Amino acid sequence: MSIWHNIFCVITAPKYGWEVINESNIPTGKVLRSAYLPLLCVLALSCFVPMIYDHTISFSRSLMTGIVLFSTYFISYYIIIYLLGGFYPELVKTEGASARLNDYILYNLIFLVLLMILRNLLPSDFTPVLFLMVYLPWMAYRGTDHLFVKKNKVAKFVVISSVLLLGLPIVLKALLGLLIV
Repeated sequence: MSIWHNIFCVITAPKYGWEVINESNIPTGKVLRSAYLPLLCVLALSCFVPMIYDHTISFSRSLMTGIVLFSTYFISYYIIIYLLGGFYPELVKTEGASARLNDYILYNLIFLVLLMILRNLLPSDFTPVLFLMVYLPWMAYRGTDHLFVKKNKVAKFVVISSVLLLGLPIVLKALLGLLIV
């Protein structure tokens, strides 16, 4: 199975997608190098698309926005790993459990990055694409079997992971956005 097939499966049918990811045994580093980082580059490049239909946006503003978005999602990945590992140390006790947690975070962030790319390609400030972000908690919930989260901790885990996955990029983007002149 390919990484892109895994991404498609986890987005379209999360329960089946997490099973496919478990069976494929693709190392997290390979997903990071072959899918996540290239998608972050596409996200940064997609910041130039609004220049086509909005002539008030300058090249330098698009460049800074691209750098901010790339940095936001790049840094978010590592911070979320650290925070979720701190909240749930049982998820990082073994190398296999740690790899599953990294996959869980990575595939959920890939979904968000794809949404941001789509948002940049559409010629409107307010897009229904942002409403698709409410799908992320469902993907996160279906991924709890992948992580072997205990049944009595599933709801709390989904809330914490969803808040981190959705909220941390927003906060980092706002903080880094202060650097844009």
